[in-house]
Amino acid sequence: MTNKTEDIELRLLLDAIHQKYDYDFRGYATASMKRRIELARTRFECHSISMLQDRILHEPTVFAEFLTYLTIQVSEMFRDPLYYREIREKIIPELRTYPSLKVWVAGCADGEELYSLSILFREEGLESRTMFYATDISNDALRRAQAGIYPLDRIALFSQNYLKAGGKDSLSSYYTAAYDGALFDRTLRKRTVFSDHSLVTDSVFAEMQLISCRNVLIYFDRPLQDRAIGLFKDALSRRAFLGLGSKESLRFSAHADEFNEFCPEARIYQKRGNGP
Repeated sequence: MTNKTEDIELRLLLDAIHQKYDYDFRGYATASMKRRIELARTRFECHSISMLQDRILHEPTVFAEFLTYLTIQVSEMFRDPLYYREIREKIIPELRTYPSLKVWVAGCADGEELYSLSILFREEGLESRTMFYATDISNDALRRAQAGIYPLDRIALFSQNYLKAGGKDSLSSYYTAAYDGALFDRTLRKRTVFSDHSLVTDSVFAEMQLISCRNVLIYFDRPLQDRAIGLFKDALSRRAFLGLGSKESLRFSAHADEFNEFCPEARIYQKRGNGP
């Protein structure tokens, strides 16, 4: 099969998914999308993307499983510890000046980033005045995030990251061994709203003081990246903060002039405001 034929099939598949299921992946980076679809094609034993499309359109259970291939994100608690240390040491002092806070974890996947921030805000005494919003396009991911259960073999890495990020306790104080995994304290999510939200099609839903969207934009093409960043800009209050993944940047964004680099090494930006 020629690359041209595959490209046509890919466009037709993404158009079909958008029309039937209202999921819009047409602005995702082509190379990443092709890799994920190839994995799904192998899984469902389809000889072509067209054959995969036929199954997706006529077998809802196939689409539900297929969706995990397009939305899967590998994450870990306190991933890139510098990011969380900079939030603790430089962003938290700024956030203390607000009587109440809203924090949006966009593309929350299985919830590791949410629980990391919830623990950090608890240790810094801001949990009681903070509402967290954890969003993702995958309802399966949201259910796993709400459950807060992670394999025990991942906990050692989570604990190392936590300490490197400036953790003030032991991570073990936040979970119990249960269900063949580590069950994180349910009170860590008592001030969290879990909801499906698409950065491709949905709009702003509240004014935020911190948005953390890490390792999501790398899967988008440039126009979709600009749409998402524009959404974040509109959602952030004056002088509020946006955190991105270690390989992401606002440097080439159409909205770059709306932000200052607050913690450049950690990829944390501050929305510009009027006055000093």
